[in-house]
Amino acid sequence: MPLIVPGLLWYVVGYIALMIVLGIIWSRAVHNADDFILAGRSLGSVVLMGTMLATWCGSGTVTGGGASIGYSNGLWPGIFYNVASVTGIAVLFSISGKIRALSKRTIPEILEEKYGPWARGLGTIIVLLAYVGIISYQFTGLGYVLNVTTGLPVVWGTLIGLFIMTFLATMGGLKSVAPTDAVSAIIMLTALVIAVPVSIAKAGGWSQVVAKVPATHFAPLGGLSVVALIGFFLPTLFLLLGDQNMYQRIAAGVGDKETRTAIKGWFAGLVIVMFSIPIIATVSRSMFPDIKPGMSLIAVTTVLPNVIGGILLTSIAAFIVTTGDSFILSSATNFTYDFWNRYINHGMSDKNKFLLTKVMCVVLALFAYMMVNWFPTILTAQMYAYTVYGAGITPALLGGILWKRANKWGGLSSMVVGMVVTLVWELVLHKPFGIASAVISIPVAIVVFIVVCLATPKPVAAALKPAV
Repeated sequence: MPLIVPGLLWYVVGYIALMIVLGIIWSRAVHNADDFILAGRSLGSVVLMGTMLATWCGSGTVTGGGASIGYSNGLWPGIFYNVASVTGIAVLFSISGKIRALSKRTIPEILEEKYGPWARGLGTIIVLLAYVGIISYQFTGLGYVLNVTTGLPVVWGTLIGLFIMTFLATMGGLKSVAPTDAVSAIIMLTALVIAVPVSIAKAGGWSQVVAKVPATHFAPLGGLSVVALIGFFLPTLFLLLGDQNMYQRIAAGVGDKETRTAIKGWFAGLVIVMFSIPIIATVSRSMFPDIKPGMSLIAVTTVLPNVIGGILLTSIAAFIVTTGDSFILSSATNFTYDFWNRYINHGMSDKNKFLLTKVMCVVLALFAYMMVNWFPTILTAQMYAYTVYGAGITPALLGGILWKRANKWGGLSSMVVGMVVTLVWELVLHKPFGIASAVISIPVAIVVFIVVCLATPKPVAAALKPAV
């Protein structure tokens, strides 16, 4: 049956129009670069929780990740994939006070504090390599949504996604992105809670789902090897543990208490996502056995009652748009603060930083659009981008925050090895034996960090210092 339901378009159009209107309203509160990047460090617990959830759950969640794995391999592998996220949130909760004390705008700033200017430059390269990849498949995800609602070719829907997400990112920065994210998070969770029982009923009940889906889909490994499951788990965990977007939002909270409350809410929201999406993807497999895995959730919206299908499709669009605009903003911040202001034009005025960040939102979004056809599937792009970041940034970042023995030689070595091993394994060797690069590069980066730190002199400064 065709997967084109034009009536659902109005729900998506209504959501996008609401986001643009709210974004314009909240953008009026932006007065300087700090407002644009960290929302003036004024976010309360509800808005902070919403923007954390909406930013972390993007196209990789609803067209890759647990959705694609749940459709292709089964319920439990899809759920296991999401265990990485809730684990990462628990760790960030435990170190949120340390992150806030650093009071930095970007991850490369933290790396420079511990490991010196070379680490900042290298960190900027790694962040941009990863984030541009992540941005690219947000555009594709919205292209899928528009394809279902209008029949518009995915390539044109992707271009529309580029425009919408770039506009939202440049309009008001985090000051407008955060509250629109919070509204989107409410839509997301409401839609998932409603869609799970309704989609099961539409499929004829859970017994019918089980009867129509391959038996391996209900086995613990879903036909995957342990190594393959680890290859999905590690990139997600290590991206989250070092994700600049999350560090910026933790720093943007109005206080420690509000931030910790927000992280608890984020955890609770992820638990709902963790189970809901693989369940819906499994239901989709029973009804649409021959579609692309990335279309599993979107396909279900076409057979649900119009209102429920519209709300679910709107939530899918919300997942995608909120992540896309956040990663555009975050990567543009890297270019302005960690490259241009640091190495080219040190001492830029606040106004010029503000303007350059807006310009770079557009430039980096266009570059991401050029990468859209680089990867065969969203899941492939997702795992590549997550691994580049997780191997190149996170071991050195967390080591610098938590370990007094960490020094610049260990940090720099880990960053270089993590990035190079990932790129060589993915782009030169093309994943020998079908083993995901994360299974190799992340452990190697961790081992290199520990060994080099122990084999070289102790750092003069024992721990990171909060910014003045």
